[in-house]
Amino acid sequence: MHEPLGVMGTPGVGFFSLIIIGGFAGWIAGMILGDRHGIFTNILIGIAGSWIGSELANLAHIAVRHSIGHFVAALVGSVVLLLVFQVVQSRRPG
Repeated sequence: MHEPLGVMGTPGVGFFSLIIIGGFAGWIAGMILGDRHGIFTNILIGIAGSWIGSELANLAHIAVRHSIGHFVAALVGSVVLLLVFQVVQSRRPG
């Protein structure tokens, strides 16, 4: 409770750390699923994935701490985000 609030409500993660962790997680998630994106898109996917992964961890009552924990949460969230995007893209006509 005494920990300062970080970016997007993630304690202990600053703005630049969020960009680095998000970019790396988005890039690896794209490689896992075979999607190729630019660095800016990887960062956005990773940041959104970080939020999704943190929320999934909270729902599963898993504490996300330290940079490695945030990276794993961002990676899991990024993979989920890209999977949802692929499903939506595959259902589009033509």
